[in-house]
Amino acid sequence: MARINHAEHVISTVESGSVGTRLTASWRRSLKKHGLDPERPVTPRRFSEAEISERRERLGGFMNLASPKLDQLFQMVGNTGCSVMMTDRDGVVLDQRSKDADSDTFQSWGLWTGADWSEESEGTNGIGTCIAEARQITIHRDEHFLSRNTVMSCMDAPIFGPDGELIAALDVSSCRADQTEAYARLISNVVAQTAKQIETDAFRAAFPKARIITAPEDRPDGAVLLAVDHDDLIIGATRAARRAFGLGQGAHIVPTPASDILGRDSTVSALERAERAALKRAIARAGGNVSAAARELGIGRATLYRRMKRLGIGENGEN
Repeated sequence: MARINHAEHVISTVESGSVGTRLTASWRRSLKKHGLDPERPVTPRRFSEAEISERRERLGGFMNLASPKLDQLFQMVGNTGCSVMMTDRDGVVLDQRSKDADSDTFQSWGLWTGADWSEESEGTNGIGTCIAEARQITIHRDEHFLSRNTVMSCMDAPIFGPDGELIAALDVSSCRADQTEAYARLISNVVAQTAKQIETDAFRAAFPKARIITAPEDRPDGAVLLAVDHDDLIIGATRAARRAFGLGQGAHIVPTPASDILGRDSTVSALERAERAALKRAIARAGGNVSAAARELGIGRATLYRRMKRLGIGENGEN
C-alpha cells in the first residue's frame, strides 16, 4: 500500500464508522481524540538527557532489575535486525539496544532513547497502543497510524508493577522489510514472556520478607503471584493475581487469608502460631471488627481480647 493511500485508508476507515480491523479503535483515538494527521512527516519528539534521567529515577531500582532481562532478549533477537527497548508508562524510551549496523536506521525512525512513542504523540504504534490498552500487541507495518511508521513492525507487552499498576512497556521493533507476520508473532511471544519475568522479579524485590506463592492458574495477562506474610495473610498481589482472585487494584490491598483464596491451610503446625494466624484471619475477615471476629470464632469478646494480648496482636490485627 502506497504511503498516501495508507493515509486515505486510515481516514476512510475511521470516518466510515465501520468496525474494520482490530486496530480501528486505536486509529479512531489517534485521529479524533489526539488530532493527528496520518501524513505527518515529523519524527517523534525526544526528551533531554536531564528529563530522561529524571524519568529513570522515578522508577528507582526497577531499571537495574530489568536490564539483565533486556540483555537476554537482545541476545535472542538482535541479529535479526531488531531493536529492544523499554519505556516508562508514558511511552518514553528509557533503555534501548540495537546492533551498530542497524543503529542509524533506528535513530532515523526515532526508535531511540528519549523518544516519545505514546499514542498521543505517534498514533497507533506498538508502544503507545500497548500502553493505552494495557495489553500485549503487535503492530505490523501498515497497521500503524502514521504513514512514515509503516516501514517497521513492533511487538510489545506491558509490564505491571508490584501494586498492579502499569509501570513500563517492553518493545522489540524490526527494521527488516521482509519480516513476516508469522515471525512477528514468534517474537511477540518471547517479548511477553520477558515482560512477565521482569514483572516477577520486581514483585519479589518489593516483598523481600514475604513468602511468594505462584498460583496454579496461568493467565496471558501476566504473572499470577501472591505475597503472603508469616500469618498466612496476603499482603501483595500482581495485577493478574488481583484480577484472578478479585483482590482489587491500587497500592493498598486488604489483608486476606491465603487459605481462603487458594483453598488450603498453609499455616505451620506449631499451636501458638496456628492460633495467632487463626485470630488474625478472623479479624481480617471481619474488617478489623473484634466483636464480629469473636462471633466467627465462637468465643466471647473479652476472651478474644485476652488471646490477642497474649499473642501480641493489636485491635486491627496488627503485630
